[in-house]
Amino acid sequence: MSSPLLQAITQISEEKNIPAESVIETIEAALAAAYRKDFGTKNQNLKVAFDPESGEFEVFDIKTVVEDQELPTELLEGNEPEIVRNMRDERPRRQETGVAEGEEEKKFNPKTEIMVTAARESLKKDAEIGEEIKTKLEVPSAFGRMAAQTAKQVIIQKIREAERNKLFNEFKDREKELINATVQRRDGKMVLIDLGRTTAVLPPEEQIPTERYASGDRVKVFVTDVRMTTKGPEVVVSRAHPEIVKKLFMLEIPEVAGGIVNIHMIAREAGSRSKVAVSSTQENVDPIGSCIGQRGTRIQTVISELGGEKIDIIQFDEDATRFITNALSPAKVTQITLDENARVADVMVPEDQLSLAIGKGGQNVRLASRLTGWRINIREANAPADAPAIAEGIPEEVVTITETEPSKEE
Repeated sequence: MSSPLLQAITQISEEKNIPAESVIETIEAALAAAYRKDFGTKNQNLKVAFDPESGEFEVFDIKTVVEDQELPTELLEGNEPEIVRNMRDERPRRQETGVAEGEEEKKFNPKTEIMVTAARESLKKDAEIGEEIKTKLEVPSAFGRMAAQTAKQVIIQKIREAERNKLFNEFKDREKELINATVQRRDGKMVLIDLGRTTAVLPPEEQIPTERYASGDRVKVFVTDVRMTTKGPEVVVSRAHPEIVKKLFMLEIPEVAGGIVNIHMIAREAGSRSKVAVSSTQENVDPIGSCIGQRGTRIQTVISELGGEKIDIIQFDEDATRFITNALSPAKVTQITLDENARVADVMVPEDQLSLAIGKGGQNVRLASRLTGWRINIREANAPADAPAIAEGIPEEVVTITETEPSKEE
């Protein structure tokens, strides 16, 4: 049967979701701090070996053996005024020690190092340079009140740090993934999202403008960034990122998840409309039909998850002319003239197709331009050659998907 101390360590480990080894390391650091408070000296490099089964511990002063060298003047004469240190000419000393100009001279640290001559005289007769010498120190029968308070503070701080690091590493590994979450509450324009073990932030620019986030709502969010702050790990999530469309396709469409249907590019205006360029790796598989599903069941699931956002499935093509024609659907294109150097496409459409090609507020041509990476000028088919373009689409945020991998949804 394990000791009460070991049971307590196991309980803390389970409650805080941190390894038991981290708890033991924390106890060792706390005992070292308490020993230093009551019995330690300035130049001791204290390490503690703690046995959680018996509760016994040993204290060591650990030094690394280094070659003999001239001690810095401040170590010999005490702390000098800064002006004296600044006035001392270092060049002769650099020449004596063989340190080249511009190189940083390695300073002797009496806390962690001991010179080889001193080590052989006082600690170990056959000490070698680079060797680590552990000197066992006498363990006190009890610590004073202040030392015990110091140990308590170290334990609290170290366990909190271990918990934060564990949480940070856990969510750092889940960066660029889709996660099921719950809306916690609003904080000004920010929305706080409950991820279970931590709270994520949904900034205004990552929200879908048409969505209203009420406390308790279940949502799927895309983890865009995980960073460590002074208050612990901060997780930033998104509902507007184009990658969330790809992740939803992978969840709902087996052909996408299996790599049979590839998603090449995504152009999105969150909450309004997206265009997704797809292709198939197998001739007998229709990529557009696979994404839409029987009677639109598959694509409707994705649309519902995005709050009714319209999604156009576009056939990807290596040929720029055909790809631009597909991207402008549902409009019919009569002619396309490409300027390869400037990556500008002049597109001619019939008069009755102008509104479809341009889209509401220029949205269709704008998304087609982002999807293809070409600047698209829409012109009426019967217009003079020197007539100005009726609408222009300028590529801005072109999101290219180069790989398809299984989603790790929570």
